[in-house]
Amino acid sequence: MTQNEIYGKKAHDLIPAGAHTYSRTDETFPGNAPRVIDHTKGVYAWDVDGNKFLDYGMACRSVTVGYGFERISDAAIAQIRNGNTATKASKVEVDAAETLVDLIPWIDMVKFAKNGSTVTTAATKLARAYTGRKYIARCLEHSFFSYDDWFIGDTVMNCGIPQEIRNLTIDFHYNDIESVKKMFEEHKGEIACLIMEPSESEEPENNFLQEVGKLCKENGTVYILDEMITGFRWDIQGACKYYGVEPDLVTYGKGMANGFSVTALGGKREIMDLGGLTPGKERVFLISTTHGAEMSGLGAFIETVKVYKELGVTDQIWKMGKKLCSGIAEIAKESGLSDYIYTTGAECSPNLVICGKDKKPSMEYRTVFLQELLNKGVLMPCIAIAYEHKDAEIDYTLDAVRSAAKVMTDALNGNVEDFITGNVIKPVFRKFN
Repeated sequence: MTQNEIYGKKAHDLIPAGAHTYSRTDETFPGNAPRVIDHTKGVYAWDVDGNKFLDYGMACRSVTVGYGFERISDAAIAQIRNGNTATKASKVEVDAAETLVDLIPWIDMVKFAKNGSTVTTAATKLARAYTGRKYIARCLEHSFFSYDDWFIGDTVMNCGIPQEIRNLTIDFHYNDIESVKKMFEEHKGEIACLIMEPSESEEPENNFLQEVGKLCKENGTVYILDEMITGFRWDIQGACKYYGVEPDLVTYGKGMANGFSVTALGGKREIMDLGGLTPGKERVFLISTTHGAEMSGLGAFIETVKVYKELGVTDQIWKMGKKLCSGIAEIAKESGLSDYIYTTGAECSPNLVICGKDKKPSMEYRTVFLQELLNKGVLMPCIAIAYEHKDAEIDYTLDAVRSAAKVMTDALNGNVEDFITGNVIKPVFRKFN
């Protein structure tokens, strides 16, 4: 047996689903994907059998500079040597809060945590406390906000969530302002908060973000923008800066510490301070985590901000994203596959779409395409460009895309099942295994 087979079996025997994030499980990758990663560096990953892959998943989009970037790692190690934690708030905890508040003009106060679900759920709790209302409005097209009941209960994977909880989350559609207006009319004076990403697989149109913000203000609803992915990728101040919108509350994570486990909830003082100690106010149990302000991660965050400013990280991400997207479009056009292989959304974080014979997104044909990329050593569950994706990496990737396009042509002209060597990729959100 290979080490991948041995460790893959151990993973499923010891860990439900074989990984600690559903998007990392075997079923979301083609059958020829590595089962277990041994180590990473820059924009490359090596599996337990020593196979090397050019990585575009970048740890669920959390690494925006590069794996093991020495300046950032050294900053984290320095804080580990400071003890890594303390009985009271640490100096680096205060320094990190000051760094974020100084960086983002629409943040007056911040709470740090270790994962995105913690801070998005905290944001909804604050909104309910601030407004005295119970309903949460969330964008239906945006794929993930939290593993907590308020979100998961509103998905197809709602097993274990009481119906009473499910009923408290309502939906609207991205770039459809009429759906937002209708929602506010149907739940007048009842919506505590509205939460969405500034952008996911498509960008805002017709000042959608600003128009939603106006409706929230008119209706006394807290406006929450989840920048878990867009923050520190669209711009060092996030997609809010890029699109010119200011929310009441905002959440960050992923690339803010280049893969170290740091997330943040920030926003207006009048809302954030509900979780504080102001005399005479009813207490809101906001976020209270032993490791939420772990020194190593916050040291990494502070250094990551410095690296972004000094090296122009987001400019590089946009530059390489544009080169990759234009290259994919050119190859698809040359191959007569423009209706079958294309990207959508912002070029700093493009969404790769692979379609079947009916020109609609297809998991079977996506499997064929990504399977061929893996044969060429390119691991692309999504496209998360990092600073260390340079011209050489993009050029190599486009050569792999050209090879995959040839296989796609054959699959479109034949029986797609004949081209799949393992499992068909499955979506994370589905009712049954």
